[in-house]
Amino acid sequence: MKPKQLPVFKKRCKGKRKLTIYLYHICFYKLVYCIFTFRMLRTHILFALAGIFYCISCTTQELPTTNLPKPDHIVVLIFENHDYQMIIDTSAAEYLHTLISDPKTAHFTESTALVHPSQPNYILLFSGDNQNVVSNDRPTTKFTTPNLAAQLVDAGLSFITYSEDLPYPGFDGDVSGRYVRRHNPVTNWMGTGNNQVDSMVNQPLTAFPTDFNLLPTISFVVPNLDNDMHDGSIAQGDAWLKTHFEAYINWAKENNSLCIITFDEGNPSSDVNQILTLFIGENVIGGKYNTPINHFSVLSTLQEMYDLPHSGFSKMYYPIMDCWEK
Repeated sequence: MKPKQLPVFKKRCKGKRKLTIYLYHICFYKLVYCIFTFRMLRTHILFALAGIFYCISCTTQELPTTNLPKPDHIVVLIFENHDYQMIIDTSAAEYLHTLISDPKTAHFTESTALVHPSQPNYILLFSGDNQNVVSNDRPTTKFTTPNLAAQLVDAGLSFITYSEDLPYPGFDGDVSGRYVRRHNPVTNWMGTGNNQVDSMVNQPLTAFPTDFNLLPTISFVVPNLDNDMHDGSIAQGDAWLKTHFEAYINWAKENNSLCIITFDEGNPSSDVNQILTLFIGENVIGGKYNTPINHFSVLSTLQEMYDLPHSGFSKMYYPIMDCWEK
């Protein structure tokens, strides 16, 4: 029987004062979304209440001993705006269905995005906090808060985002062809300040190496608006995935590497916000997993794999532990 994962506070949160602080952050975080978006009110309230009950019951728990692998390379592919059932039920997602049935694929049937619209989800997955971003508008300032890229670099590891239609490395414009900045969270931390990273971590997809040994430790891949299923069809995005990443996925299954396929959010009008998330790699035990996970869980897993600090709300969540070979 697979161990059930729940969002928890680590032992460093123990004590009434720290519990109060964390409760405040949970409620404040969800309240901000309710006030500024007026969307998914019921979902946000339930999320806040669930967080309160979890932290009350788990404040004295330590993270259990994990057997997480440390992949040589991880590629995170992010698609757009489709509910879980839309992908599962359609014959248009032929390659995704093939991957779901692969014996080296962990298929998470209870994976959810966190909010609407798109941009906050990318930022949450990348940093564990929305950085006060609640819309698709460009943030007015660069961030100096902890994030996955800066943590990897500080640890002597590496990070790159590969974006389709990015016109040149380091580009910081809002739009180019079918590329949009709002789907590329690392751009908000490009700079020379605290927790910021060199603009060369922002690369066009054409720079994705054909020798996969040359990949960074973790990379995000951002398809353009046609191929991420935002404007294009499911069939188009599915075919794009097979054409561009079948070779890497097959290689990852034999070379201590991992491919994560997920969606930024479900249908923008969906209260459930359930999304497809797949982990594919050499150290994965294939099958369906009904463990509830979300973007925080994924970020927590990436950080735990490389002994990185947990940032933002990823501190609240166990890494995903039940799909790995011992």
